[in-house]
Amino acid sequence: MIQLIVGAKGKGKTKHLLEKVNNAVKTVDGNIVYLDKNSKHMYELKNKIRLINTSEFPFSTSEEFFGFLCGIVSQDHDLQEVYLDSFMDIAFIKDKGLIEGIFDKLDRISTQFDVDFVISVSLEGDEVPEKYSSNVIVSL
Repeated sequence: MIQLIVGAKGKGKTKHLLEKVNNAVKTVDGNIVYLDKNSKHMYELKNKIRLINTSEFPFSTSEEFFGFLCGIVSQDHDLQEVYLDSFMDIAFIKDKGLIEGIFDKLDRISTQFDVDFVISVSLEGDEVPEKYSSNVIVSL
């Protein structure tokens, strides 16, 4: 399953994402990974959450990002949830028109490997593809 936290830049999506991931530690049996474009929020995450600073890795296209993400999923059979902050930035997505196909890809990965994705994405509520409007858990 994918869940979306949407809103314009600077509206507070990260705050909601951090709250959700820290609450998840209480209920999730498997591992939790938090991907971000820097380590700024390291001390706001509970210690059971693995923070991955994507800027430390040498990829620069959305295809490379998905390879990286699949590598994370494939190496941890206990992975249960992945949180993606600043999704458009860390995944190198420049064209919002491609977002439905990208969500489709994440949804396939989620279903196949039983990993849930919670995504903070800079989209307005009306920019979310109709197919994924019911996946929006917070709209700012």
